[in-house]
Amino acid sequence: MQLYLKKYGESGKAIIIIHGLFGMLDNWHSIAKDLSITNRVYTVDARNHGQSPHSPVMNYRVMADDIWELMQSESLSEVILMGHSMGGKVALMFANKFPEKLDKLVVVDIAPKKYEPNHTLYFEALKAINLKASGRKEIEEQLALRITNNGELLFLLKNLYRKDNGEFGLKIHLEAIENNYSEIMDAITFTKPITIPTLFIKGEHSRYISEDDIVDIKSVFTQVSFSTIPGAGHWVHADNAKGFLVELKQFIHNT
Repeated sequence: MQLYLKKYGESGKAIIIIHGLFGMLDNWHSIAKDLSITNRVYTVDARNHGQSPHSPVMNYRVMADDIWELMQSESLSEVILMGHSMGGKVALMFANKFPEKLDKLVVVDIAPKKYEPNHTLYFEALKAINLKASGRKEIEEQLALRITNNGELLFLLKNLYRKDNGEFGLKIHLEAIENNYSEIMDAITFTKPITIPTLFIKGEHSRYISEDDIVDIKSVFTQVSFSTIPGAGHWVHADNAKGFLVELKQFIHNT
């Protein structure tokens, strides 16, 4: 699948950034712009997200293949790959399938393990939207009945767009994502040790990566380091962009 992408910068080692579930490439605009001072940066919309094509098939094997297809279309022989949450699992699968294509790997606030379902509220809220609403404010009020966290509310609203007929639509393929949700929550199984220099970044207040997960990760990754970003939750790059960039740049340029 040919993914929708944006490019930043003209020179330096190429970096590809993959967003998380219900996200899109614009979530990473500020980070990509900063990194583009020294690197070529590509942000992508994952399949069934943003402006990328929709498909009933959605699992980490095909999503890793999507990244490889992107690299081929952009004539990239080796990249630094970074993914957040679901995007982190795509990056992990890519490292398992195509290790020779990676210079470094950055995994943001996710472990390779299986996670319990925790997005039910998002699915319910988005399916309950009246897409024939008179304006965005009305839809925002509908979502707010279920989504009480303002940051999460604004995050989901980014998926809204206006059709030519005046009605609203969702950029994400909600049905396909829900049908493949068990695959998205599933673990990444490695067929061999991962020898690529790898950085796992977690938020101080996030519970997505536990001490037990770190032990398991070290059993697979031979060149791995870990960094915790102060004051950040699961959306590490948004909660503390400055601290996130300090750790990321140190890994990219000094290791």
